[in-house]
Amino acid sequence: MTHPENRPWRGVLVATALPLRADLSVDHDRYAEHCSWLVDSGCDGVVPNGSLGEYQVLTPEERARVVRTAVAAIGGERVMPGVAAYGSAEARRWAEQAGEAGCASVMLLPPNAYRADERSVLAHYAEVARSGLPVVAYNNPVDTKVDLVPELLARLHGEGHVHAVKEFSGDVRRAYRLAELAPELDLLIGADDVLLELAVAGAKGWVAGYPNALPRASAQLYRAAAAGDLTTALPLYRRLHPLLRWDSRTEFVQAIKLSMDVVGRYGGPVRPPRVPLLPEQAAAVRAATEKAAAAGLA
Repeated sequence: MTHPENRPWRGVLVATALPLRADLSVDHDRYAEHCSWLVDSGCDGVVPNGSLGEYQVLTPEERARVVRTAVAAIGGERVMPGVAAYGSAEARRWAEQAGEAGCASVMLLPPNAYRADERSVLAHYAEVARSGLPVVAYNNPVDTKVDLVPELLARLHGEGHVHAVKEFSGDVRRAYRLAELAPELDLLIGADDVLLELAVAGAKGWVAGYPNALPRASAQLYRAAAAGDLTTALPLYRRLHPLLRWDSRTEFVQAIKLSMDVVGRYGGPVRPPRVPLLPEQAAAVRAATEKAAAAGLA
């Protein structure tokens, strides 16, 4: 496990799926084991309370305990909780709580209760940055309807509000524009199915989904791609891409949890309003996961 000085968001940080029991309560013991297993399998850290962790449907008590559980399992240096909230004051409180738990950084979506303008975005990140923890922006214009374009990210970085960005727009051209406008802003891969393209473009890390099920192969893929070793990375990327592309679909939580179940990990159910995959979706995920496992990638 690597420990980049003062940049704990670098490397492979897994946006962790959250194990729920049959009654949909959180299994914290199983979650702690999952965090430890990911690190032992070659990943660098975890991101609890992201979208993949179903943070939107957790109680405040559950959400706080998930962070403490991850820190207890692997140490706070490489735990980067999502601190998204409708209000800036609430997001700042989550960031402060993360600091109290021992975390070294947090990840923050822009305001997403409405289509926020640039002034609102700047104010939101400024408020959460006052928590004292480094903030990694999360650009997901598909779901939030707020696009952190390179020019806005450069301004956020220039004013000291963000230190990195998880880029989920799918537009790999932004990597080059960001490097021109804000060369010290770390670009993190945010969508699994553009991993190779963004790694080659200079990404410093991957906030990842599918390592929940396939951590060793995923870590190998990222490190080969980041090193420019396309002889290793490209064939592996082709093999994994039928699964990686599920990370960019609406049903990504269900798909990743099903893949975990297929490879012998515990994925388990999801909380409403999410519903199980349709039979044809489940069959496609299962077949792609079994094929990856048969190729020795699980």
